[in-house]
Amino acid sequence: MKNVPTDPPDLPSTVRGTVGALADDGPPRAPHRPGRTLPLRVELVRQLRRRRTQVAFGLTALLPVVLWAAFSLTDDGPPTGSLNLVDLAMGSGTNFATFALFASASFLLVVVVALFFGDTVAAEASWSSLRYLLAAPIPRARLLRQKAIVAGVLSTAVLLVLPVVSLVVGTLAYGGGDLVSPTGESLDYWTAVGRVLLGAVYVAVQLSWVAALAMLLSVSTDAPLGAVGGAVMAAIVSQILNQITALEDLRDYLPTRYSTAWADLLSFQVDWAGMTRGLFSSLTYALVFGAAAVWRFQRKDITS
Repeated sequence: MKNVPTDPPDLPSTVRGTVGALADDGPPRAPHRPGRTLPLRVELVRQLRRRRTQVAFGLTALLPVVLWAAFSLTDDGPPTGSLNLVDLAMGSGTNFATFALFASASFLLVVVVALFFGDTVAAEASWSSLRYLLAAPIPRARLLRQKAIVAGVLSTAVLLVLPVVSLVVGTLAYGGGDLVSPTGESLDYWTAVGRVLLGAVYVAVQLSWVAALAMLLSVSTDAPLGAVGGAVMAAIVSQILNQITALEDLRDYLPTRYSTAWADLLSFQVDWAGMTRGLFSSLTYALVFGAAAVWRFQRKDITS
């Protein structure tokens, strides 16, 4: 007598409308929490491991040493006539740090800030990993915020590394004398140290418009070099226009108009008017560019 097959146990069907029953038999899944995706620690470690981050920190820390070596090769005697920051750079450690900040703020630090902000999203798109991050799923606004915060931390760290290393190298090479400004005013060593560091903080905030513009370009292109180069080019054009005196009051609306206003910190009595205008102008541009970056990224079709 043949065995009569018994009916299989009742199992949930896989036809449309009942597929969800299959999941009920499996282990419970943890609820997705968008607020915990892409932690800052994870993003910071990822960026610190990148070669461009290490090169940026290394070159910035090496710049004061290169300047000291260049000054050591000169055989010029004591400066005569009108003095400038170059002539006074070897007078003390604070003078040396002031010159290093002044020499790098208009280009090198602009490139560093544009690099960290312009490369952050565009690099993910060029690696074809941006879609995977968004499919995690990580909300677009959170992804942009986390990357902007990490880029801001790295940019600020680089901008502070320069004056700190410059103060150490300059003090060891030229001593801890007073800071002497081109106008003849002098500040004692520790007061000058505070002014130099405050000047670096001003430069960091003033470059916020470059950061926001680079972020806007970063979410608009899949080419990191295009985003970085576009922000740097905008800064250069603004600096060139600022030198054209025929523009008169129109220059006040340029984002680089007050980029060197931190030089007022070299005076015994600080005039805060220029720095206040510079901070207001930079933060206004940063707000506009930042809002445009968020709007653009929220509506962009990620295809790469």
